[in-house]
Amino acid sequence: MLAPNPDIMTLDGTNTWVLREPGARRSVVIDPGPSIASHLDAVAEAAGEVGVVLLTHHHADHSEAAREFAERMGCGVRALDPAYRLGSEGLGDGDVVSVDGLEIRVVATPGHTADSLSFLLPAENAVLTGDTVLGRGTTVVAHPDGQLGAYLDSLDRLHALASEHEVGSIWPGHGPVIADALGALDFYRAHRRERLEQVSAALEQLRSADHPEGIAVDELPRRVVEIVYQDVDPVLWGAAELSVRAQLAYLAERR
Repeated sequence: MLAPNPDIMTLDGTNTWVLREPGARRSVVIDPGPSIASHLDAVAEAAGEVGVVLLTHHHADHSEAAREFAERMGCGVRALDPAYRLGSEGLGDGDVVSVDGLEIRVVATPGHTADSLSFLLPAENAVLTGDTVLGRGTTVVAHPDGQLGAYLDSLDRLHALASEHEVGSIWPGHGPVIADALGALDFYRAHRRERLEQVSAALEQLRSADHPEGIAVDELPRRVVEIVYQDVDPVLWGAAELSVRAQLAYLAERR
């Protein structure tokens, strides 16, 4: 269910997922999204009785309404980050959430944020990825909480699941469903490799240029963005700078 919170970061809005086995009494709600009354009313109507709310990560466009919605529906909230839980149950890699015959397997996919999780649905041959993989475009590695090394590992993990035919489609936190999971993950991994090469080349370009006063450490990410993302709408440069900071940290660790 699409939340009415579109912008440059959320695309068409946040996807709230309502999952229930056919004929089952209770449903599972993933990422209730922002605290918008009309959206929460629609989710409540679609969900009926809710067994549990799950969060892919802590960003407000996914988590803001989680506690409010769960209290309304009389259920708990499970998340990796304890600050976002309601009740005693957490959520972590390898956990299996079962509600009235529905099985959801938890896959840790840090990188976009440290607490990012994906949810594997074996019966659907699908994975819910939150913001780790989007339905359109590519995601931000939200440095410093997000780390590029962890993100690359997460893409590799999802790619392995797709290669082993455990995942055929991707149900993202923003944008449309992706029918070809393997193709999307091939693209995401290639895109990250290309961006790293571009950032490395931009660093060399900046080092070889004449800078009588030098470049301040805090200024460097924006200077790299101006080179690497010159064909991107400047309104997106703030988000791009987060990813560049993550890329610079990744490259510095590997010197």
